[in-house]
Amino acid sequence: MTTLKAQLQEDLTAAIRNRDELRSSTIRLTLAAVTSEEVAGKAKRELSDADVLKVIAREAKKRREAAEAFDTAGRTDQAARERAEGEVLAEYLPKQLSDDELTAIVAAAVAESGATGPQAMGAVMKLVKPKVDGLAEGGRVAAAVKAALTG
Repeated sequence: MTTLKAQLQEDLTAAIRNRDELRSSTIRLTLAAVTSEEVAGKAKRELSDADVLKVIAREAKKRREAAEAFDTAGRTDQAARERAEGEVLAEYLPKQLSDDELTAIVAAAVAESGATGPQAMGAVMKLVKPKVDGLAEGGRVAAAVKAALTG
């Protein structure tokens, strides 16, 4: 069985061979982030697939935020590049929950906790977070919980 890091390295080799500049540079930057995560801290360690997924998710989030910043600045060419890199990274991430799926999970957590009102947001987030970890961005989750509690 191939680890996620090995898969990234194989895909990088294929992208270079195919002269796919966008894909190769995106994967190369992601592998660099994985490596820096491995050597961060007191001892070098091999990242698990779950840890590598977290790094990829963080890199994808950086691309989304950069694309928004470039759009705001009127640099649509750079924004498009960031979005394209984000799409390459999305191929390695688990499929994100749809809004309906997320709403259903949040509604079940609100019912389970018996929470009412926005002050109960923390309690509901504690129940929702483990169920959606890696499947929905934190901002989306928080917005859904807030909507369910104020709705």
